[in-house]
Amino acid sequence: MSEHFLLFDVGGTDIKAGLANTNGDILQVLREPTRKTAPEESAAELVTQLGEISRRLTAESGTTPVSAGLAVCGLVDPENGIGIFSANLGWRDAPLQAMARETLGVPVGFGHDVAMAARAELELGSGAKDAALRRNAVVMVIGTGIANALMVDGRLISAGGYAGELGHAQVPGGLPCACGATGCLETLGSAGAIAKRYLAATGKRGGAREVFAARAAGDQVAAGIIHDAIEALTFTMAQLCSSVAPEGIVLGGGLAQAGPSFFAELRESLHRRLSFHREPRLIPAHLGADAGLQGAMILAGDAAGRSARIAL
Repeated sequence: MSEHFLLFDVGGTDIKAGLANTNGDILQVLREPTRKTAPEESAAELVTQLGEISRRLTAESGTTPVSAGLAVCGLVDPENGIGIFSANLGWRDAPLQAMARETLGVPVGFGHDVAMAARAELELGSGAKDAALRRNAVVMVIGTGIANALMVDGRLISAGGYAGELGHAQVPGGLPCACGATGCLETLGSAGAIAKRYLAATGKRGGAREVFAARAAGDQVAAGIIHDAIEALTFTMAQLCSSVAPEGIVLGGGLAQAGPSFFAELRESLHRRLSFHREPRLIPAHLGADAGLQGAMILAGDAAGRSARIAL
């Protein structure tokens, strides 16, 4: 019987889970809302939910997994298996890796959702045949918010879970943010911010895709909001160019799917901001919606490998 991995990609809105074989094929995928509860109960409730999902996946497939990969949102200390803080779900300093291992009954690889999606993207997606990109890159996921991962000299930077929080970096003209600060990048540059600002200005509901469509139809309000988003994003990208000098910036998430014109506008705006700096390539992410599960599969494989070495 072939070995299988359990995969969990936990976001503030939903959990994406799957079962994969050791050849890297994801065989089953399901998605369900992440349960919300009191902050002090949120870690235990999450692990309970993971156990229920695990039983459903394994019952349907008739398999016994050898390990699991668990990637979660928020601030994460992967070395010690700790969920430091989740603004959306509420836990603080929760030993999620140990809790999941006890509930699932298998070794558990643990990490940050975006960091692991970035590792998957660089190892299996856009960076698979690009050694320079795998060595120095930024992966930006632009959706409701903005999350980032930094690869510097071949090392994914964690800094105890605090590195890469570029969505909450300050930008000119930034607005009050849900994190409590004023001026964060994601108050202007995220897909959520574009939709929210357009609703406030026009009373028209819709996502960022609809705002781009309105701009294409000649809507100047939409054009101004998208211009602000592009300028905020490239302001932060330029800071990255002067600090960590990435070979490329890989863009994923819903806003990255706005089309070739969006990438062209980002390139032009970023070019204007740079002088002697290395100008990065702007690259669309290849793995799409499954990047998080692919990252969880890397974690599960690492966990299985460590377990096997300990057994020997």
